[in-house]
Amino acid sequence: MKPSLFSLPGIALVFAPGLLLAQSPSAADVARAATEKPQAFTLLHLLEQGGWAIVILGLMSVLMVTLILVYLLTLRRGAVVSSHFMNTADVLLKKKDYPALLAIANRHGESIAHVLRRTLDFASQNPGANFEIIREIAQTEGASQANALQHRITYLADIAVLAPMVGLLGTVFGIIRSFGVMGSSVAEAKRFTLLSEGVSEALVATGAGLIIGIIAMACYGFFRNRVGHLISELERASTHLLGLLAVNLQSPPSRREAAPAEPRRERPARETPNPRRPAVSVDDDF
Repeated sequence: MKPSLFSLPGIALVFAPGLLLAQSPSAADVARAATEKPQAFTLLHLLEQGGWAIVILGLMSVLMVTLILVYLLTLRRGAVVSSHFMNTADVLLKKKDYPALLAIANRHGESIAHVLRRTLDFASQNPGANFEIIREIAQTEGASQANALQHRITYLADIAVLAPMVGLLGTVFGIIRSFGVMGSSVAEAKRFTLLSEGVSEALVATGAGLIIGIIAMACYGFFRNRVGHLISELERASTHLLGLLAVNLQSPPSRREAAPAEPRRERPARETPNPRRPAVSVDDDF
C-alpha cells in the first residue's frame, strides 16, 4: 500500500528537504567562517588576563633581572681577592713596609683589602698587642666580609619564595571571582564569559608566579656556589697574609742578639820586677 500525500509519512517526506535546508548553514555563513581568522594569542593579551597579581609579579621580575646583572658584575674574584693586590701586599710585608701597605689597602676596595686594613690599623694603634689578638681581629673582619657576601644574594631567595605566594593569592581571587559570577543573575552568555575570565586570571597568576620563582631559585643556587668559592679564596688569602705578618712580628733574633756577650774576666796583673830595685837572694848577708 502506497502512502498518501495527506498522511503523516507523506507530509514528512514533503517537508524534510526544507527542514534540512533550514538547519544547514548558508553559503554566506560558511564563507564567513572560512575567512575569519582566530584571535591572535599574544603574551600581552595573556598578561592582561592575569589581573592585579601580574603587576606585582612584573615588578618582582624587573627586580630579579636587575639583581642578576649586578651579581654577575660584582661577584667575581677580582672584587674579593685580586692578584695585583696580593702580589703588592706580599712584597711590602716581606719588606716590613707597613705604612705603604696600609696606604695601598685604603685605596683598594677588595674584601681582602678591608681585612688587611682593619688588621694593620689595630696593630699600629696597639704595638704591644699579642699576635693571637691580631689574628682574632683579622678573623672577625674576614667573617664580616663573608657574611656580607652571603647576605647580598638572599634577595633572590626572597623573590623565589614570594613570587609563587603572590601568584597563589591571585589564583584565589580569580576563583572567588568565578564563583561570584556563577551565583549572579547575569545572562547565560555573559555568565560563561565572566567565568572564563576568572579562571584565566587564576591560571595566569599561578603560572607567572611559578615561572619567576623557579628562575629566581635557580639563579640563587648558582650565585650561592659562586659566593662559597669566593669565601674560600678570601680565607686562603687572609691566612697567607697573616702568616707573613706573624713571621715579621715574631721573627727570631739574630745570633749576636740571641747570645749575649759574656763579660770579660780581668786577668790578674803580673808583677813585673822593678829594674831600679836589685834582686835579693837568700845568700846575701844582712
